[in-house]
Amino acid sequence: MELQTERLMLIPCTEEALHSSAPADDYEIGPHISMYITELKEDPTLTGWGVWLVIEKQTRSIIGDIGFKGKPDANHTVEIGYGIVPSAQNKGYATEAVRALIDWAFSFDHVKTIVAECLEDNVASIKVLEKVQMQRTALEKNMVKWALKKEG
Repeated sequence: MELQTERLMLIPCTEEALHSSAPADDYEIGPHISMYITELKEDPTLTGWGVWLVIEKQTRSIIGDIGFKGKPDANHTVEIGYGIVPSAQNKGYATEAVRALIDWAFSFDHVKTIVAECLEDNVASIKVLEKVQMQRTALEKNMVKWALKKEG
């Protein structure tokens, strides 16, 4: 399974995928990835509903990761999160990756809503979420909550 955009490849994160792709100099494997790899070994059906690697086609480097915080819940909702390395920021990669993953998730009948959250002062993330047509739904403490409902 792989998603292609104009400049990116999105590949579900596995140990094999991590070792077969060269990370950008400033990409570090975070604890969320290690935790996800462990969960994936216990439940292979998580593939696609966890971490995806964001790979720049031109350099074939991992420039970030994106994904969902689990399978769709009882309300047919998934939460998306993402991060792009500093050297690849402000180039539209996050928006490109988020759009691709939203399209993938909405291709499933059991996904009706995608939610996200970001710090209220995270201007870059706010711009990404606005560009993909997410709507602000709440401000809790210093976190802005977002949602995008599937059309139809």
